[in-house]
Amino acid sequence: MEKKDVLSKILAIAGTILVWFTLFAPVLMTIVFFIRSGEFHFDFLMPAELFLVALVGAGLLLWAALRTRRRVKLLLASFCLALLGLLGGQALAVVTGLASGATEPGGWQWVLVLGCIFLYILMLVVMGIAGLLLLRDLRANARY
Repeated sequence: MEKKDVLSKILAIAGTILVWFTLFAPVLMTIVFFIRSGEFHFDFLMPAELFLVALVGAGLLLWAALRTRRRVKLLLASFCLALLGLLGGQALAVVTGLASGATEPGGWQWVLVLGCIFLYILMLVVMGIAGLLLLRDLRANARY
């Protein structure tokens, strides 16, 4: 029983760190760039570019949740909605011509694509919070 708890904690910690890294990377890069050049550049699409990191983190969190049977629905729903937001945003960008540059950024097409990216980022936040809650559950469970 102890080995199962230790592995679940390791999975949950690693997954939570990876998901939050995906969200904090743009902020960290903005700070570094600002200090080095004095210019403010914030890449709000970086969490989408770091999807593979988020995917590994989400997989680790789901694995830990399935092992412990805690927060499975929340993590699975947020992962599915994040995937829907990311793939939907990419598909809409291609269909509307934003991805190729045929359509200028702006208008309803831009709003739809940004809405999907916002959904993706919001679901990453939910996954990160669910990871923290899972860690809290595992820590509370270890006390008793």
